Amino acid sequence: MRLTDLLHPHLDGVTTVVDAAGHGLRLAPYLHLPDGVALREDDGRRAVEAGELVLLSYGPDPALHGTEDDCLAVLERVRPGARGLLLFGHPGPEPPYHRLLDGLVAQRCQVLRATPLGYAHLHAGAVFARLGADELLPPHDWFGRPVPADGFATTLRIADEYVFTDLVSRTLRARHLDLERRAEEAERARDAVREDGLADRLAAAVREKEQLAAALRGARDRVEVLQARVAMLEGSTSLRVGKALVSAARSPRREVAGLPRELYGLWRGRAARKPAPASRAAGAGATAVAADDGLHLVHRAFSTAPRDRLVLAGVLTDRTAEDFAADAVVNRPLPHDGALLVRRTDPDAVVVQLSACTGDGPWALAGTGLAPDLDRRLAGLLTEARALGRSAVLWRDAPASAAPGLAHLAWDAVLDADTGVRLNRLDPAEDGRERLREAFQWDSTRVRLAELARLVGAPDPLDGRRVAVLAAPRDRHDVARLVAQVLGQQHRPAEVVVPDAAGLDELDAAGVAVRTGPPTAAWVADWTDLAEDRPDTLLLDLMCAQEYSGADALGHAPAGADYTFVPALRQPLLVRRSLHLAGAPPESWCGRGYRLFAVRGKEPS
Repeated sequence: MRLTDLLHPHLDGVTTVVDAAGHGLRLAPYLHLPDGVALREDDGRRAVEAGELVLLSYGPDPALHGTEDDCLAVLERVRPGARGLLLFGHPGPEPPYHRLLDGLVAQRCQVLRATPLGYAHLHAGAVFARLGADELLPPHDWFGRPVPADGFATTLRIADEYVFTDLVSRTLRARHLDLERRAEEAERARDAVREDGLADRLAAAVREKEQLAAALRGARDRVEVLQARVAMLEGSTSLRVGKALVSAARSPRREVAGLPRELYGLWRGRAARKPAPASRAAGAGATAVAADDGLHLVHRAFSTAPRDRLVLAGVLTDRTAEDFAADAVVNRPLPHDGALLVRRTDPDAVVVQLSACTGDGPWALAGTGLAPDLDRRLAGLLTEARALGRSAVLWRDAPASAAPGLAHLAWDAVLDADTGVRLNRLDPAEDGRERLREAFQWDSTRVRLAELARLVGAPDPLDGRRVAVLAAPRDRHDVARLVAQVLGQQHRPAEVVVPDAAGLDELDAAGVAVRTGPPTAAWVADWTDLAEDRPDTLLLDLMCAQEYSGADALGHAPAGADYTFVPALRQPLLVRRSLHLAGAPPESWCGRGYRLFAVRGKEPS
């Protein structure tokens, strides 16, 4: 939740908001106060009177959030009828509210609502009111609406809810502690496995170094022997006689007359080696150089571009390999060349899909105990991966009992999930928008590959879903509208590009980068017109349609077409960054070979 969504329902009757939060916090850009509500800094002496709301903060960083003593000192200055908003900077599901609870009770402050916040440095907030009488104010429900007050009934409701909440929270706390303990144990076990794997990789590297050194010594010995043989041949009389005869045969008129003299000189050992004609020597040399350079370019060509896609060597089914290839570079090793392919391609991970070992294909029956030779070759494949410092991952998309032998191999990670579904395999008319959204967010192949990429430290395939919003807010109302629309999107933009970043601190705190200059995200959405009403599913539906179609630009078609390719778009809503930076007019996109896709939605106002 945003800070303004928590604060605004409690501004009825409030004329002044007092900022008494930590000195490192600048909360003004987060508030978006309505007209008639002023903001002033706390001087540390004035009381917070009725009709005022004070902002407090408490967190692990005293310089940023302030301390417990600072909050208690401000609470002592809160008068009956005043309100407050307490912000917690502590990460985790349970902020240490108990350290301030006694102070709130002592100052007769009732907490009306508490909720988590979606910022990097503020994780929870609670609204409270200073009571002036012995009657409690009505609490608020899950939607922020006040529950009707009824004296004793309100008190009884709070007491009952406190007992039930404590019951639930104790279970959750115990589960949380158990999960933390298991995570620590798993991390220790993973460290031990990494150390063992490091020792194995080091031993393999030493063996490989020794083998390469022995091969190099043998190659040098053979080169020396060959050089000696060449020197002997070049200095032999037989070779010289042969050259003289060949020259005489090629040019009888010029060479035959001098042949006896040359042979006699060779016989006497006094004749010098006759050089080849200058023109022929130069031509042969150029040809040799050209041929040598050509061979060098053919066999030594390489690319210096950074690796920006996930690279896999995978024992996969045909369908999975096809799906993965849309977002990653997939190489499929065979039993006879698996180790060589891993060495040549240097993948980010070697992935073995359990279904590929139980179905049809070259690796069928691996891990089942029925093909020991395949098991040995698969173990050698994983050993080669560890020798290169790459991860070996078992993708367990079927019951482990189907191939029990795989559990005995050394894996760096195990993924227990299916391989997801590509959106272009779904039918929008039959499955509906909700199914597309669900698959896009949770069940798509790209999401599964992102989990794998995080495990092995490879480029994240989800970077291809990053969206940059272009906007130009003119005043504080436009700024508030832009922040509300961006943070309200179910598929939140990765960056907002504006001429001036002033007043957009809330976006940066919520994890949305604020930039000036050209966009860096893969996709660009033009939100220059901030008066337009944009639903919170706008970017989500556009990205679902893009991943379904593979289009370069998406928007609403003039005829209101839905989920179909079109020759023109009335107003492009989402454009590939390269197309946006090209600067070509939208009318020429189709003629230039770009794919345009239309989705039905709310027409621009």
